[in-house]
Amino acid sequence: MSANLLLAAAEGGLGQMVGEVAHRFGVNGQLLISQILSFCVVAFLLHRFAYRPVLRVLDERRQRIQESLENAEKIKAELARTEAARKEVLQKAGEQANQIIEEARTAASRVLEEETRKARAAAEEILERARQAGETELARLKAELRREMGRLVAETTGRVIGRVLTPEEHQRLIQEAERELTA
Repeated sequence: MSANLLLAAAEGGLGQMVGEVAHRFGVNGQLLISQILSFCVVAFLLHRFAYRPVLRVLDERRQRIQESLENAEKIKAELARTEAARKEVLQKAGEQANQIIEEARTAASRVLEEETRKARAAAEEILERARQAGETELARLKAELRREMGRLVAETTGRVIGRVLTPEEHQRLIQEAERELTA
């Protein structure tokens, strides 16, 4: 085909050949020009009123998406910082709780020791009072026993000798019996 074009151009019939091709395909030159003009006008109008606004909307949307992605990254970084801070706070709280528990154990141990010491002191005091009360009661019982023994000795002596003892003799016998019991 390119050989035919070269041949036609060499003979000067390029215009004739174009006319022939246009006639064969049914192309009307005036209609073709009006269609080209219509296409250019429609393309201009579409570009001006449809394509540019669509591109603007797409650019705005692209910017919003980009901003959203940047915000998502910022939020992700903030979340990571917050999580690290939360872990640190939890760790400090755990350490403080352990310290408080240890202090409570120490305080409880001190209180237990103090209360044990107080209880021992109170028990020793009670035992000492009981010992003193026992000694006092023993001394009282011994004194009462001596008096009773002296009285019984004096009474028995009076019966044995068959007469009534005078109060002085009675007292003297009681004192002698007490001396012998203490010795």
